[in-house]
Amino acid sequence: MASARSHDEAGPLRRTGRSIGHALRSPFTGTARGIRKATHAHGAGESGLGKLIELHAVNGAGDVMITVALASTVFFSVPTDQARGRVALYLAVTMAPFILLAPVIGPLLDRLPHGRRAAMAGSMLARAVLALTMSGAVATGGLELYPAALGVLVCSKAYGVVRSAVVPRLLPPRFSLVKANSRVTLAGLLATGVAAPIGAGLQTIGPPWPLYGACAIFVGGAVLAFTLPHKVDSAKGERKAHLVPPHGEGDVRPEPLRKNAPPKNGKKPAKDKNGEKEKRPGLRSVGPSVLHGLQANASHRALSGFLIFFLAFLLREHPLSGQSAAISLGIVGVAAGVGNALGTAVGSWLKARGPEIIIASVLGLALGIAVLAAAFFSTVMVAALAATAGFTQALSKLSLDAMIQRDVPEEVRTSAFARSETLLQMAWVAGGAIGIALPLNGVLGMSVAAGLLAVGAAASVRGLLGAARRGSPHPRVA
Repeated sequence: MASARSHDEAGPLRRTGRSIGHALRSPFTGTARGIRKATHAHGAGESGLGKLIELHAVNGAGDVMITVALASTVFFSVPTDQARGRVALYLAVTMAPFILLAPVIGPLLDRLPHGRRAAMAGSMLARAVLALTMSGAVATGGLELYPAALGVLVCSKAYGVVRSAVVPRLLPPRFSLVKANSRVTLAGLLATGVAAPIGAGLQTIGPPWPLYGACAIFVGGAVLAFTLPHKVDSAKGERKAHLVPPHGEGDVRPEPLRKNAPPKNGKKPAKDKNGEKEKRPGLRSVGPSVLHGLQANASHRALSGFLIFFLAFLLREHPLSGQSAAISLGIVGVAAGVGNALGTAVGSWLKARGPEIIIASVLGLALGIAVLAAAFFSTVMVAALAATAGFTQALSKLSLDAMIQRDVPEEVRTSAFARSETLLQMAWVAGGAIGIALPLNGVLGMSVAAGLLAVGAAASVRGLLGAARRGSPHPRVA
């Protein structure tokens, strides 16, 4: 009898406990379901693109945790003069070798078409191990920190190259590549915005804690990488592309093969159904639009690297009027982030209409704002340039992706993405190096920023507008 009574009493208690547990879990499970619904909408769940969107969000969260830890050690923990020396050392030890490694990343990953999921998981696991390695040196800022940071940078860019190559394989029906990249990029930006304050909070516990958080995130990302569809590892119909300049604006045909030239690999050249030698596809055969788009995007990426490093030191030594150094950096960072997110959203809305015109227009917009910032240097103009740089870089990159989708045959498209990402990263490194070396003078810095954009405009705008007038010989944009 006593046992039955205790069982009856335990029943309401058990139900109450389940209700409390459900109430506590509900905000988290509801948020997770909402995120999953958004990332898997419009066929992205069925095609596998939703999984890639989630993976890129994890990647962005892990990278920003490491950035918080390194910024606190390399930049904020010492006076400005010492910080410049530390960051210069950081660039010398990490970025300079990366310039040599970057051209190798794309071709190396081209040799792993059947292991893309493993490559992305490997980049995650490698960064998890390197984060733990850096956790022991981050408090002291010892030299052993820099080789590990180089490894993190290389792994991060290797992931980015593979991710760009994977996106075309996961496109849902009636989904343009520019829209897919917009979703992926926006997910990374949102995850970065959420993870950055978490990393700052972990930093208050101790310097190694953001790196512990990064390690946990990257381990989860490695597991998530293997949940991507198996078609990610398919290389059916793919061949390598070479980013080589055309011989002339009007002649974009591939070079003829010499009749008696021996094959380089010892194999007979393939023949088409008419019995003629099959010409190897490459970017020469699709016109100069992609190459001019790369030139314009390289100037945007160089501007981004320049502004990150130059303004970080400038605003620390000379904050914006009436603001502290931290607030000044926050204003510029938020402006750039908002501009980047807005550019990504607009890119999705435009759906790749007239990409040449878009790239030329945003390059002219960025150049105009940079000139105004140099002529009327002020808090408002610095924030405006940061926002404009974020907006134009995002929109220009999405338009470049659209041109690659349209003009590059499918069999070489993933290889073209790999090489374009590598070249743009090299431009970012070059811009960052200029920002480190430049004296801390606001007007001079804004003038250099305008100069970087002017060089890109001189190299690309005329060709882009000419290509837009002629129209694409391969109108394949969805």
